Amino acid sequence: MARRPRIYYPGALYHVIARGNQRQKIFREEVDFKTYLAYLSEYKSKSKYSFFLYAYALMKTHVHLLVEVKETSLSKIMQVLQFRYTRYFNKRYRKIGHLFQGRYKAILCDKDPYLLELIRYIHLNPVRAGMVEVPEKYPWTSHLRYLGKGEDSIVHSGLVLSQFSQKRSQARKRYRQFILDGLDAGHQEKYYKVKDQRYLGEDEFVDKVEALKKREELFLLEISLEEIAREVMRQIEIPQDRLYSLTRDRRGALGRNLVAYLARKLTGTRVKEIARYFNREAMTMSLGVMKIENQLQRDMDLAGRVEIMEKNLRKRGKKKYFITIA
Repeated sequence: MARRPRIYYPGALYHVIARGNQRQKIFREEVDFKTYLAYLSEYKSKSKYSFFLYAYALMKTHVHLLVEVKETSLSKIMQVLQFRYTRYFNKRYRKIGHLFQGRYKAILCDKDPYLLELIRYIHLNPVRAGMVEVPEKYPWTSHLRYLGKGEDSIVHSGLVLSQFSQKRSQARKRYRQFILDGLDAGHQEKYYKVKDQRYLGEDEFVDKVEALKKREELFLLEISLEEIAREVMRQIEIPQDRLYSLTRDRRGALGRNLVAYLARKLTGTRVKEIARYFNREAMTMSLGVMKIENQLQRDMDLAGRVEIMEKNLRKRGKKKYFITIA
């Protein structure tokens, strides 16, 4: 089944799960956990990426984050965070290639009924994994921050604690009991059973988000594949003969994949048409688009070049018709 587009709007709450590639460890030593948290805190405080962080759990092979976005989309936040940590990890341990497993999972959640439940579920992750008996004994979740231990700046705990009591000491006591009440719950599959591959909430919540998206004017462009190809050739400095070559030249493949990605995103052109244009198989072009999507999450230089290409093409393209992302 094709992956659904990310949905973004200011105030959207996401349960993010990022796993190590092929289940490899993404945290080996204490310094790794500290470095990831330092990057998370840094981007949280930057106006360019600012967001609310309600909970986190850093496990050896995966990460859980509960994030509410502001003006910057989740994809941009995760892109810079994962790219920077991957670069740190590969340099420290002399590795190359992917650290995280493809596309991270981001579940759009109904905040009111699920916020507290998700915080409890995330904070009990180490207990369910059999690493500790109580959540206080695991240092790499935000649970201790809610109890007033350690720095409090990285998590947005005030809103959550206020739901237990206006007195901070009483709120922390009641919060702790709320967490402990879930010790026997075990794995909660309901937090992963999402609607339309991305929603955690009742039908009313899904309908509300869908209606919100329909009010956004997202349009396609009338712009030819030739024009997109010329823009790609300019930006990545690839000659025309390599772009259209029938050989398995890596540089040419990158160029064709970028053309396919931009054509799909900006013009809605079908993969079959793009494949016919380059005299390639449709499956090859489809895999190429997915490859670019994954590369953009970890290659900041490529992401910057693609952003420039998009801006240039949008200036030259003519609006074709309005659509909505469902």
